[in-house]
Amino acid sequence: MDPETEFLVSKRKTGNEWELFKENVRPLKRGRNVDLLNLSLKANTDKQLKKSLLEDRKRLIEAIDEYKGDDPLQPWLDCIKWVQESFPPGGDFSGLVLIYEQCVRAFWHSDRYKDDLRYLKIWLEYAEHCSDAEVIYSFLDANDIGKTHSAFYIAYALHMESKSKMKTANDILNLGISSNAQPIEKLRDAYKKFLARSMRGPKYTEEELNDDDLPNRSFGTVLARGERQRQTSRTFELGRNKLKQDNHRVQRTPLSIYNDNNMDVMRGHHTKPSTDSNSWHNLGGRAERNKENNAVPAKWTSYKIPQRPVPRTTGTVPRAHIEVFVDEECAEKPKTQDEKDRTSSLQLRELDGRNIKKETELLRENPLRNFPSNSLPR
Repeated sequence: MDPETEFLVSKRKTGNEWELFKENVRPLKRGRNVDLLNLSLKANTDKQLKKSLLEDRKRLIEAIDEYKGDDPLQPWLDCIKWVQESFPPGGDFSGLVLIYEQCVRAFWHSDRYKDDLRYLKIWLEYAEHCSDAEVIYSFLDANDIGKTHSAFYIAYALHMESKSKMKTANDILNLGISSNAQPIEKLRDAYKKFLARSMRGPKYTEEELNDDDLPNRSFGTVLARGERQRQTSRTFELGRNKLKQDNHRVQRTPLSIYNDNNMDVMRGHHTKPSTDSNSWHNLGGRAERNKENNAVPAKWTSYKIPQRPVPRTTGTVPRAHIEVFVDEECAEKPKTQDEKDRTSSLQLRELDGRNIKKETELLRENPLRNFPSNSLPR
């Protein structure tokens, strides 16, 4: 019996949610449990089930603070995995970005987890949710986090390659190979694929660029990632260089002035120079040419407006204090030492859906906004 017939015979009530909401499911590298996926997608129409998911998430966050074991990273991993499975779209409402940020911030200064592959993967997953992950990779490089694993160099190089920084990506992969990052075979294989992609890409210098150097495209072809931006920039540079050359050529060419005497000499006629007494031999100064625009001052310029006398007081009157408005996002509240040392998992528990979305957007733009300034790369 084939799987489709077996499903129809079983007459299960759930199972079609995947077909209804599959375009909203964020793919995972490890795959998904279909039964748990269908149950999570059913929460889109069942308010009671949605409320139950939020309560389960709250209990998992509380379990992080109450953990007393030897591996404090493990409850974070359990919470992240559950949120990924229970909130398939992975949007701002899931709070996944906040959990990523609070997890990596809780252990960034711990020497125990700097070479832990599980902790590095959380950083890499956090980088995938940010608008520009280069600041995260720079932070990991500056604080020696995950630099013994090849996954760090591969992800870092792929990100720089997506930004068309091929030389930087090549240097990163070479650094990983020279550092003997493990597994080294995976890193060497990634470097070979990188070289193959870079060899297929266009190679030319600024001196070789001309109108015929732009790649020819047939109708219906699609530019690769970064190629569209490079082609647009090359077209702009070619147009600008051509305009500079035309302007330089025009400036060097002397301007010929027409003269009637020259034409008469060429035709064989000799004319005497005109001695007109009414011709302008001197145009005068600017003041003489613009004399009609100078207004003559009238008597009103010397008129004074009478001022009403104001009695003076001996003491100064204190002015009312003007309160300066400070946005809640920018306000810095003093924190005690206990608040700095403990984990910030309570933050997600206290936020509602609207605040979670707002905080998620801020973290996407600036993923290290809550980190101390001395930890940031310079």
